[in-house]
Amino acid sequence: MTNGGEVQHGYPHLDTARAAITALYRRLSADGIRAYAASVAPADVAFSDVDDLYLGTQRVAHALVQQLRLPDARVIVSFRDMKQAANVELTAGPEYFIELNNRFRTHRRDIGAALAHEITHVLLHRLGLSFPGTHDNEILTDTATTYLGAGWLLLDAYREDRDSSQKLGYLTPEEFGYVLAKRALVFDEDPRIWFTSPQGYTSYTKGRAQSLRDEQQPPLTTAGWSGRHRYAKDRRYALENPGAATAPVAPYVPYAFEHLADGLRVSFPCPTCLQRIRVPVRGRVRARCGLCASVLDCDT
Repeated sequence: MTNGGEVQHGYPHLDTARAAITALYRRLSADGIRAYAASVAPADVAFSDVDDLYLGTQRVAHALVQQLRLPDARVIVSFRDMKQAANVELTAGPEYFIELNNRFRTHRRDIGAALAHEITHVLLHRLGLSFPGTHDNEILTDTATTYLGAGWLLLDAYREDRDSSQKLGYLTPEEFGYVLAKRALVFDEDPRIWFTSPQGYTSYTKGRAQSLRDEQQPPLTTAGWSGRHRYAKDRRYALENPGAATAPVAPYVPYAFEHLADGLRVSFPCPTCLQRIRVPVRGRVRARCGLCASVLDCDT
């Protein structure tokens, strides 16, 4: 896990984060995702300056192991000087070995955030789930941490003022907000009550707005007038020019038309798990996502 430097904003890793959500559903299944319905409680990961450093770290680590539904093994945490914020040794177990940067000795409120990311590395290793390349794999880890109920800690660790800044993880603050909002919509949570960082709260609000846009794209019936107007124009063009209607070349284009033997179809990403769904173009239909089981009202 990294920390420090100028804080990047916006959504440069959004496609990778979306792919990570899809990958989690494919590996864990919709029922497996529902096992993480409750986020880790703030009280379980709270760390006071009067707490014993090692006993407190063990307590928080144990709570996160339970949150991520890992075998109840001992987490051995040490502190040392190093460039990165934290590091984990990925072994077969049964113990987990995690190193934290020495600065967490005096920044104890963020120990939970650092541990959450590293313990998720252990979970993904045991699931056999990874992305090619170190950077994309770290985006997967941040996304999994957040979607499985421990990543609100990472966003709450983001603080920035005129003189200094801190952010843990590889997602931008707004991307953390986006993934957290995706989770909140599935489990009917409101994580805003957990934030102690004003910047984390603001970033969640921005990410939530971005997430809600996924719920308002045609052919979903929740799309706005401008989206519906654009969709009707594109559908008319596809019907009149069958040779130009092709399958999408990118996974997260809002929708794409394609001619099949049984007629024109439209494909679009499920707003929950972001896997593409294909439905016939024939007016009002209800589509059920085969991956996350979401039922979507569409006007094709």
